[in-house]
Amino acid sequence: MTFQAINPATGEALDGAFSESTSQEVDQACQLAAAAFPIYRKLSGEAKAQFLERIADEIMALGPELLERANLETALPLPRLTGERGRTTGQLRLFAQYLREGSWVDARIDTALPDRQPLPRPDLRQMLIALGPVGIFGASNFPLAFSVAGGDTTSALASGCPVVVKAHPAHPGTSELVGQAIRKAVEASGLPEGVFQMVQGTGIDVGMAIVLHPQIKAIGFTGSFRGGKAIYDAAVRRPEPIPVYSEMGSTNPVFFLPAILKQKGLDLAKAYVDSVTLGVGQFCTNPGLAIVKQSDGGDAFVSQARLAMSQTQPTPMLTKGIYQAYTAGIEKLNSFSRVLIASKSETVVDGFAAAQPTLLSTTADVLLENPELTEEVFGPSSLLVTADTKEEMLAVAQGLEGHLTATVYGTPEELLEYADLLEILEQKVGRVLINGFPTGVEVSHAMNHGGPYPATTDVRSTSVGTNAIRRFARPVCYQNFPDALLPDALKADNPLAIFRLVDGSWQK
Repeated sequence: MTFQAINPATGEALDGAFSESTSQEVDQACQLAAAAFPIYRKLSGEAKAQFLERIADEIMALGPELLERANLETALPLPRLTGERGRTTGQLRLFAQYLREGSWVDARIDTALPDRQPLPRPDLRQMLIALGPVGIFGASNFPLAFSVAGGDTTSALASGCPVVVKAHPAHPGTSELVGQAIRKAVEASGLPEGVFQMVQGTGIDVGMAIVLHPQIKAIGFTGSFRGGKAIYDAAVRRPEPIPVYSEMGSTNPVFFLPAILKQKGLDLAKAYVDSVTLGVGQFCTNPGLAIVKQSDGGDAFVSQARLAMSQTQPTPMLTKGIYQAYTAGIEKLNSFSRVLIASKSETVVDGFAAAQPTLLSTTADVLLENPELTEEVFGPSSLLVTADTKEEMLAVAQGLEGHLTATVYGTPEELLEYADLLEILEQKVGRVLINGFPTGVEVSHAMNHGGPYPATTDVRSTSVGTNAIRRFARPVCYQNFPDALLPDALKADNPLAIFRLVDGSWQK
């Protein structure tokens, strides 16, 4: 059975037929990954770093063909895709640097105390090691940076785990090109073919076959709440439950305080709408909820935001299915009493999946009575909520479920006045921002891209930044091992020259 990619701007089928992977092919991919694991996990940090850099080089070697195919399959503009390619190769190179430094293994050593009373202490040494073959699901909204060679794949490979990738059916041609690049890097690096395997499919069977395969030891997923929760539920019910790192969406509330709106409310309104509509709103950090305290500056902000939204342009979404879900989400929000369409694009475009940017409005008391209004509508829309008092703003914050981000805009003085708001928000999200919109997630050592449920299935992890490597590793303690049998990271003379916690003190 085969399928074709669809151009979301026209609805036309694109050249190229892609085969639905069979259960036997999924099994073979997982078995190959398991066979590669004993070899790949023992690679040095330097060898894995060179491998990741080779993947980045092979992706760049694809040239314009990769960007042009991604443009046809996603309707994302070429400049956006060019930047995303840079992000993809950049995170591969960042993880390579992190592997060379080597301290990520979190080596800990408690030296033996044979004379300790009443009992001696044995020699104890602990570090992180690779978990095993990992199943990765490509995302629809980032055909490069959260897909076949995206952050989940990169962090799993960096940890020493082979990967089996389920390519997203919205961009199978793009996925195949990147898959070919990774396979070239595997071959050029002299690694077993099972280090990287990719399967394709339009239904749920292929993905679930990966989740349920006994050789798979963890899952990385970026997508809808429904999809991520189904994967999590299946994984924890396996005979051997496995961790699932699902990023499932978020409305990323933004709180606008009155003094800053009095100073620069008109500019902030335009920037807010720009952030809502960036990339047709198809970002997991899209600010889908804004809370404004009633004031003269707040009223001017709302009026300017309505004007700015009316001047936006409808643009094709990634797939017809995503477009249909977006329009259904807007209709659902608008069906609530006292939730109004405040503004929408005045331009009408005939397109296969062209979304009309929309601003909805309500008041804090309505939101507090209907917490489901804070659920994500994936696309270029936002719900603007007016609060009468500070206490109402705090109540809205306290009623939030888990989100990826929360933002507070305020002057230095009122940020101090609203410190209690910040204390609430740090319990609700994985990243708190001051005076900056959440769209745009830096790939760095300090970034955290995660959050409490239902934003993700594991609040303790990140899917962006070098700390993501820890999702696919586990601690092992070595007791009374001869030095010659210890991993290099734990040997007495520290041949890797990494930071280690030795008898409670970090040192090299």
